[in-house]
Amino acid sequence: MNFVDARIVDRVLFVTIRRAAKLNTLSMAVLAELRDTFERYSDDASLVGAVLTGEGDRAFAAGGDLHEFDAARTRPAAEKLARLATDALEAVRRFPVPVVAALNGAALGGGAELAAACDLRVFAAHARIGFIQGSLGISTGWGGGDDLRRIVGGHAALRILIAAQKLDAQAAFAAGLADAVAEEGKLDEAVTAVLSPLRARSPQVLRAFKAVTRPPREKDVVEREYNHFLECWLHDDHWKAHDAIVASLGAKRQK
Repeated sequence: MNFVDARIVDRVLFVTIRRAAKLNTLSMAVLAELRDTFERYSDDASLVGAVLTGEGDRAFAAGGDLHEFDAARTRPAAEKLARLATDALEAVRRFPVPVVAALNGAALGGGAELAAACDLRVFAAHARIGFIQGSLGISTGWGGGDDLRRIVGGHAALRILIAAQKLDAQAAFAAGLADAVAEEGKLDEAVTAVLSPLRARSPQVLRAFKAVTRPPREKDVVEREYNHFLECWLHDDHWKAHDAIVASLGAKRQK
């Protein structure tokens, strides 16, 4: 099944995660398709930008797929997951022209990391973003901690990560995580406004701007975040939190 839709409109690549029934959660298949999509279009010299969003109006990406990730309890399985997720988000970061995250709803956990991997973020009025990894007994592991530090600064990033709270659109804007907040029901218009200056520039100019403002991440930073993530992921504290959430979700479905 195809979980990621891609189309080009007026020199902009529009990428949509199509898993609304599952709140656009990031399964292994979704992550692989995101990686392949951004890599496939990276050589298109006509593009001036990309927009990444989720299907529906409830979630941009409500974290990783808890039920699928439940099987990743051994180090080899956790490493496979972490490498795939890191590669997918790196494909977004390395896309040669600016990528705009259009947050049509909640971006939580891995979804928050995906939004942070983009260059600009436009929030729907009802959208929220939550680096809630700490409440799950894990750390950021797909590069999101480093991205958050780059966006809001180290001190603010530390506070956001420790709090593990869901920030509404206005709070995200105040923190520097949102570049624009749409009026109610006008996310498309807000995204169009952000794209307007991109469409006024030449592709080669935008590639140059992206190259100097978003250089590749330092290898030691990448490996440090990755290794800490694995340590936390495999710890009993994480699996206790994970099992409690899965049990809670199961109880809600039975009601």
